[in-house]
Amino acid sequence: MRLLPEELRLYAVTDRRWLAGRTLYDAVREAIDGGATLVQLREKDLDPEAFREEAGEIRDLCASRGIHLLINDNVMLAKEVNADGVHLGQDDMDPAEARKLLGADKIIGVTAKTVEQAVRAENAGADYLGVGAVFPTESKKDAKRITMEQLLTITRAVSIPCVAIGGITEQNAEELRGSGVSGIAVVSALFAQRNIRVAAKKLRRIADGI
Repeated sequence: MRLLPEELRLYAVTDRRWLAGRTLYDAVREAIDGGATLVQLREKDLDPEAFREEAGEIRDLCASRGIHLLINDNVMLAKEVNADGVHLGQDDMDPAEARKLLGADKIIGVTAKTVEQAVRAENAGADYLGVGAVFPTESKKDAKRITMEQLLTITRAVSIPCVAIGGITEQNAEELRGSGVSGIAVVSALFAQRNIRVAAKKLRRIADGI
């Protein structure tokens, strides 16, 4: 599937730990209403059956709004619930193998922290790259940071779109201007906010200017 760069503009990555009693479905709906352009379902602590059920519900929500839903890590779940694709870390399934399982019409994203990883992922058939962590992040405390210079080098090394991830907030997102990324991926900057829709609108406005 050809993924348009603008579809990565505001990339919402879910994390129910921030929801303070709200349902994930409602949180995702608010994010989309505010301007999120893509949703990645990343839920590490749900049992498989609950994850499958929730993935199906959120897939239908995203489809009704005309945006893509990707599943984090789990290629087989993405296939089972007919999600739009999957996002893979460096320790997950090889993108070429994921492509065989999912087919040509699905989106495959890959995390990259170096030029070598970025080029390898593109050559293996990745549709986009998630590059970071660009700032310190509470969502993934063991994430290794990269510099703005490294980010720019990666975006220039590949022809597929890149999205910056890691510790991005309304306060620091504009620092990514000129880095070559097509968008920003956010977790707590959306889902930890009291008004997710308003937070998404503000982040989208900034992302559109990057």
